[in-house]
Amino acid sequence: MSSAAAVSPAPPRSFLAFDVSLRRVGVACGSTLLRQATPLETLMAEGDRRFDAIARLIAQWQPDELVVGVPTHPDGAPHDNTRRAQRFARQLHGRFRLPVHEVDERYTTTEARAAGAADLDAAAAVLILEQYLRTLA
Repeated sequence: MSSAAAVSPAPPRSFLAFDVSLRRVGVACGSTLLRQATPLETLMAEGDRRFDAIARLIAQWQPDELVVGVPTHPDGAPHDNTRRAQRFARQLHGRFRLPVHEVDERYTTTEARAAGAADLDAAAAVLILEQYLRTLA
């Protein structure tokens, strides 16, 4: 009999990802099972109404973790939208008590546009989440 215990694979984790701008939030969902993301919708609400809509999505999809795209200048330097996205990530964590991961989102909207996406914000959220999923072991 072997003394080594069998190692079972980690259970799949599910995610909601967000591409944040001043007036819109693109949302995508995905999991470690398929390592793919799917666009959900773009939220047009601001302030507390935006978080009410996110609470509805969290209740519906029950993600284990959240991912937020954080924009920077092409050289990686932060700007005003960088700080807004980081604040949004902190607010998500504070409101929903889920782990929140920040991902460099440079060029995701450009990539979504080049791919012909109908909903650029949700498509950018897909790219953000798929980028994060590629970093997982």
